[in-house]
Amino acid sequence: MALVADDFQSRWWNLEKKLMDRFGKKPDVEAILFLIGLQETGLSQEKISKEQKQDLMHVAICTILTSSGYYLVEGKDQEGWPHFKQLQNLPVMNMIEQEAFLKDHILLYFDNNQF
Repeated sequence: MALVADDFQSRWWNLEKKLMDRFGKKPDVEAILFLIGLQETGLSQEKISKEQKQDLMHVAICTILTSSGYYLVEGKDQEGWPHFKQLQNLPVMNMIEQEAFLKDHILLYFDNNQF
């Protein structure tokens, strides 16, 4: 089990390093979700409101959890934002478990997108 945890941790550190090299600072989980949201929506404007940031992170979470069958993309609206249907409830987890769950799905997202 320790080997699996070590592999997970090293893959996570590798992703953080790649993003740090690209953007100049170490990202936290929220920043990575924000980047995924930007990637998925194609949003490219100078000023992003707090509400838009929350929406981008929501898009990111739904996107990364589609691979595990929690969400399904229903389509995009006229502005190009994806809309999702929740297919199953997320498991009940404490904060540490939630972070590991998200990190695991983030790694899968970047693997699937050849980053």
